[in-house]
Amino acid sequence: MSYKQTKIFNVDKINDEDKKREYISDAALWISEGEVVAFPTETVYGLGANALDEKAIAKIFEAKGRPSDNPLIVHIANRDQLSELVTEITPAAEKLMEAFWPGPLTIIFKKKGPIAPNVTAGLDTVAIRMPSHPLALKLIKAANVPVAAPSANLSGKPSPTTAAHVYHDLQGRIAGVVDGGSTGVGLESTVLDCSVHPPMLYRPGGVTIEELKEVVGEVAVDPSLKNTEDAPRSPGMKYTHYAPKGSLTLVHDVSRIQALLDEAREQGKKVGVLTTEERAAEYKADTVIACGAREDLSTVAAKLYEALRQFDQENVDVIYSETFPNEGVGAAIMNRLEKAAGGRVI
Repeated sequence: MSYKQTKIFNVDKINDEDKKREYISDAALWISEGEVVAFPTETVYGLGANALDEKAIAKIFEAKGRPSDNPLIVHIANRDQLSELVTEITPAAEKLMEAFWPGPLTIIFKKKGPIAPNVTAGLDTVAIRMPSHPLALKLIKAANVPVAAPSANLSGKPSPTTAAHVYHDLQGRIAGVVDGGSTGVGLESTVLDCSVHPPMLYRPGGVTIEELKEVVGEVAVDPSLKNTEDAPRSPGMKYTHYAPKGSLTLVHDVSRIQALLDEAREQGKKVGVLTTEERAAEYKADTVIACGAREDLSTVAAKLYEALRQFDQENVDVIYSETFPNEGVGAAIMNRLEKAAGGRVI
């Protein structure tokens, strides 16, 4: 499906509250009528469609070029919607919703009701979250339907943290984009399966495993975080994601990076390095990107996808990246970098 023009609902750049409400109402109407509209959340931009409409959901897969065996996250605006979509809310799920909703935590429940089958890729569970971004909540409320929304990018590419990123990838492939400015967290939500005991982490994200354990105690980590050959049980578990055009390699020993850059340049490659503010001045490369501060990894998370897209803009052939502690938000950063690198680690 193609569109002559993807409409931008420029909510971020206007001060007229009546106009903002009009834009949100129009975008919500499109979603309720079966169109696909991108919108901001506190994590990344999502590509939203009516989660009850199988044909509308098919448009998401078509627009992204996303494999249809990859389930989607359903976004809701209030708890009343949840009871219509799941068979049981476990005590663990109840505690987690109280602690982290609205926010960047997706919880997997046993499903029921009218959710379109292609939302869940044939599974008997459904992934649901309540975003905290005010525009997302207003849009979902106005649409008056649960909204399935993966990241609003071409499948496999870095997720979008601005409306411009969405437009670059999906212009002419979707009906519209609600421009709400830059997102905050910068990485997708944490995905936790509460249909099993103990709850199982399928994707690290904006809520850390340490924070989850503080609320519910034991949390298991699914081994398929690193081995995703089987059909995925949640969004974000399968296929190479977040990848820039250039070849990305992760390097644990930062003392080796400059030699690797020099070797690639001698081969005629345009080279780049992904680092932090603390070390940016140490490297000589065609493109050096300081992705936040190592002393505050939340700044790295917020800028990671923008940095990967910047390498594309600079037409970098080979990228070497520093690595980060695999704990706290660093676990989510490393999860995304490992997928973007496709297993290339030194």
